[in-house]
Amino acid sequence: MNEAKPVLQRAVIAAVQRPSVSDAELEASLVELRELAKTLGFEVVATFTQKRASFDATAYLGTGKRDELRRFIHGETGDEPPEDAKPKRGGRKADNIAHHGAVAAREAAKDAARTGNDTRQAAFVLVDHEISPSQARNLENEIGCQVMDRTMVILEIFHRHARSNAARAQVEIARLRYLAPRLREAAKLAGPQGRQRSGVGGRGAGEAAGEADRAKIRDRIAELKQEIIALDRDRLTQIARRQESQGVARVALVGYTNAGKSTLMRVLTGSEVLVANKLFATLDTTVRALVPEGVPRVLVSDTVGFIKNLPHDLVASFKSTLEEAAEASLLLHVIDASDPGYERQIEVTDKVLEEIHADKIPRLRVFNKIDRVGDAKEQAERAKALRAQYPKCIVTSAVDKADLAKLHKAIRTFFGRRLVKDELFLPWSAQQLRGEVFAQCEVLEERADTEGAFFSVRGERKDIDSLRERIGQAP
Repeated sequence: MNEAKPVLQRAVIAAVQRPSVSDAELEASLVELRELAKTLGFEVVATFTQKRASFDATAYLGTGKRDELRRFIHGETGDEPPEDAKPKRGGRKADNIAHHGAVAAREAAKDAARTGNDTRQAAFVLVDHEISPSQARNLENEIGCQVMDRTMVILEIFHRHARSNAARAQVEIARLRYLAPRLREAAKLAGPQGRQRSGVGGRGAGEAAGEADRAKIRDRIAELKQEIIALDRDRLTQIARRQESQGVARVALVGYTNAGKSTLMRVLTGSEVLVANKLFATLDTTVRALVPEGVPRVLVSDTVGFIKNLPHDLVASFKSTLEEAAEASLLLHVIDASDPGYERQIEVTDKVLEEIHADKIPRLRVFNKIDRVGDAKEQAERAKALRAQYPKCIVTSAVDKADLAKLHKAIRTFFGRRLVKDELFLPWSAQQLRGEVFAQCEVLEERADTEGAFFSVRGERKDIDSLRERIGQAP
């Protein structure tokens, strides 16, 4: 029996292209927003773009483009633009065109919501920028459907995908901060009662209710911050325990969202972490041991992906999660080699790492998904060009065992630099420590005589000295 596929919400993407943005940059941003929409469960049915010197202060898009968008949503035109429509140069139309049919659109949307008979081409418009509350409200009023800006889309994805208590609390703080200024716009829609004033200097019901809601938001944010402080204490305790563990080294996978970090995490550690072809599939940090295990024991952590124009509150609120990267000894900066905009993604990741003070940590650039670059010849040419541009990088595919072996070796080589060679003598009376010698050191050679066993070992200096002290040998 075939399972029914979930019904996707239909959405339209809208974007303004300013003079400083090239066609290639615009298209890359639109592709990314479509992927965000897909992650959120939307089906994008059309894309509207407009070239303008700046955003319209009233409703983001120009008056004519707003009217065109409204007519498309409500099926008042037979010419549907293709989903990947190229940017069109749009001038301003007469102001009265912008409001043509706006009242009818709002009433139609209300009727559709009330009767369940929604005949609109789309129920959402996704704007490829962060816009003001008044711009969103005005645009919704004119086109007759819900508007979500880029920030709101990202926040909603984070809200749906957060699993741990810390991630959920951090996302809720970011959402509340985003919502707070929009309550003022909601108060404006409270009608005449909300605008009435009770006596000299009094406030209307809408204004008073809005202030009460904002007070609740402030209280809730304060409560969540206290919760995060408590969770951070537990997290720092766990980190301290890991750091105290003998012979443990730490690697963090960082990079743009959907670059393949979780896939690499799975193959490097043999774990069953979530792997999905969606943006922000990973929000909670996962820590696993590198396999096969060696000396030192290496812990690998997967972190939340970065993205262009990631809301600042989200960067700040996820700082404790991203600190997994800041506390690592080595960063694996994973980059999608098949993405034409990989250089822009590198810039975004570098910027976020600087924000969390992780930019000074040794970094290995790993260009992943090389298998998705055309045919074998094109893959070889891309790999050669990447190695020429980034001489110390590793070009890999998560499905190529030889590539993964090179990456594994590079990690081992990095941590192998701090290992030292030495010799330990283990008397026959102390053979109970033999297992610890093999667990904490790499045994290069073993020989025995009548007094006991000699081990030529390589390991962390502190581990070797600790073993020697327990055996009763002088360093």
